[in-house]
Amino acid sequence: MQRGSDRLSAHRDDEMKHELQGLLRSGHPTRTEEWHDPEPIAEDDPEVAYGPVTPSRAPSLLESLRLELARNLTRGAFPAGPRELARGLRREHAPESLVERVEGLPHKASYATVQELAEALTDAR
Repeated sequence: MQRGSDRLSAHRDDEMKHELQGLLRSGHPTRTEEWHDPEPIAEDDPEVAYGPVTPSRAPSLLESLRLELARNLTRGAFPAGPRELARGLRREHAPESLVERVEGLPHKASYATVQELAEALTDAR
């Protein structure tokens, strides 16, 4: 007879060993819900344009400009022309240099997204 501070019976102890046997042999969880597993990469996923922005690679001019525009403009600002976008940037207290660049775009142009606006600004340089 075993004496000590054992909280479980010998039968329950053997049962628990049996439940953990798969986990101990496989080296990974065996009783997990499917939604816990990370989703594998699909073959038809698009490639990221320049790869992830990492500390070793500084963001490009287009990425920096797009980020600055996204900080100051909302989705509701689009589609719009340069005059409306410049007004929106001023309302959000964007840097004056950015507002001037937007005002310098062709007045008849219209931009549907931040990406289109950023590309137009980088092409205008």
